[in-house]
Amino acid sequence: MNSRQLPIVEHFNDKNIKIFALGGLDEIGKNMYVVECDDELIIIDSGIMFPGDNFGIDYVIPDYTYLKDNEEKIVGLFITHGHEDHIGGIPYLLKKVNIPKIYACGLAVSLIRNKLSEFRGLNPDIVEYTNNSVFKFKNFEVTFFKTNHSIPDSSGIAIKTYLGYILHTGDFKFDFTPLSGHTDYAKLTKFSEAGVLCLLADSTNALVTKFATSEKKIGEIIKSIFAQIKGRIIISTFASNVHRVQQIVEASVQEGRKVIVFGRSMEKAVSFSQKLKYITAPAGTFITAKEFPHLPPDKITILSTGSQGEPLAALSRIADGSHKQIKLLPGDTIVFSSSPIPGNQEHINRTINKLYRAGANVIVNSPLTDTHTSGHASETELKIMLSLVKPEHFFPIHGEYAMLRRHGQLAVDTGVDPKKIHILDNGEVLTFAPGNKVFIKNSVKSGVIYIDENNFDVDNLVIKERKILSDDGMVAVVFPTQANKLAKTPTLISRGFIYMKDSENLVDAIQNKAKALYDEYYSQTKKFILTQLNNVITNALADFIYERTERKPMIVPIVMNVQ
Repeated sequence: MNSRQLPIVEHFNDKNIKIFALGGLDEIGKNMYVVECDDELIIIDSGIMFPGDNFGIDYVIPDYTYLKDNEEKIVGLFITHGHEDHIGGIPYLLKKVNIPKIYACGLAVSLIRNKLSEFRGLNPDIVEYTNNSVFKFKNFEVTFFKTNHSIPDSSGIAIKTYLGYILHTGDFKFDFTPLSGHTDYAKLTKFSEAGVLCLLADSTNALVTKFATSEKKIGEIIKSIFAQIKGRIIISTFASNVHRVQQIVEASVQEGRKVIVFGRSMEKAVSFSQKLKYITAPAGTFITAKEFPHLPPDKITILSTGSQGEPLAALSRIADGSHKQIKLLPGDTIVFSSSPIPGNQEHINRTINKLYRAGANVIVNSPLTDTHTSGHASETELKIMLSLVKPEHFFPIHGEYAMLRRHGQLAVDTGVDPKKIHILDNGEVLTFAPGNKVFIKNSVKSGVIYIDENNFDVDNLVIKERKILSDDGMVAVVFPTQANKLAKTPTLISRGFIYMKDSENLVDAIQNKAKALYDEYYSQTKKFILTQLNNVITNALADFIYERTERKPMIVPIVMNVQ
């Protein structure tokens, strides 16, 4: 993101206040932020990111090397809310780093415990905090302030240091008609009066000018849509959007519909939320898979996962006709109560087309059918936060570079000194020292770790090789040898690179070049080293092929001893 190359530090041994991100900058996802002073270190959130290009990868998480090297300093992991990009990485973090305590609120506690139950041997000490909790450490005092977001129990975190408050908003929006309590404006004002050294704020919707619609308004629209639909309703939303699910349930009850839930994540989210009283309904509203076939279509609401077109989610299997219990019927209406996450639009479009082909009616979020609202603050809301807090320094987080830049400009518009706005890369360390000294001179190790479907780390080199194979294919060159001397012309094998029968001239040229490279190495070297030969052939053939095709297939030399 930035061009500066900063020296990497493994350990800090001073009492300056350090703030940095291990994930969440110039990207949407894998949020993880660190505040450090002397011999104490606070972690805020531990999220995952979904890969844009799959290559056999399910999740992307931050590199935890710095935390592992400094785990004796960690006083705790503080969670702002229960979304996957903030809690999804916790099991992988616990496998690598000793975390003394995890601090989380309400629904997030249940979601974390459920997530950890899928991994053996992970039993961390989870402390449930409230809006009034205070946790005191040697160098920090941590308190919380309520925010509005698309999931219950979302919080901002206030860290009191000897130089002033550091505020982290978490994901937030301003909803003046919220479904579960207002943002704690009074606390924000008190922090401002006490002196906010630095504000770290969500930048996701910094490029959006329209004030986010209230969740209550979306509920009214959903009720209106339900009132007009005569057949069966299949509605899909984010499982974690508990307020939306409650409003879907209310709309169903209003129209005399029973609700059946499909999709593992949705079933779990509904179960947790009912226990915490976030989802309530008259007895008998929720029915089982055995009950719903006996009801008329206009008395059924099917609440499903799959709003992002995920191939294995319930809605995708319904669209494919492969769901064991739900088959599309004439007159079915599918409602998408969500908006696409970047990178998912193609999958969603594919699902929508299949639903139309099956004869269903489809309603998606649009200006005419407002079935979704964002949980993130837009331009005006971000300005309100900045105006309430009045930070001396501003560190925009949680967003791609354009979002961070725009958020920085919004801070300037509200009166923050442009020299005190810090747009950083993951790993770059913002340091505050006594005497109003502020500098960015160091970085810590940061990067990405790839996780596959079996929860194993996948090496970056493997991902690079998979990408090469996907883009340009592979060329294997087989060298038949006797006593290390080439016995005959090498054989070429192509996979995903060229169709050899239609490329005889190119095949001959590559074979002849490979033969010349081998013979040259054999005649000039005094000691035959196979790895050295492989490197010579791989590099030279790669250049040779690129000059003729402008493609870079994977080169695999194979030396075979023949009799």
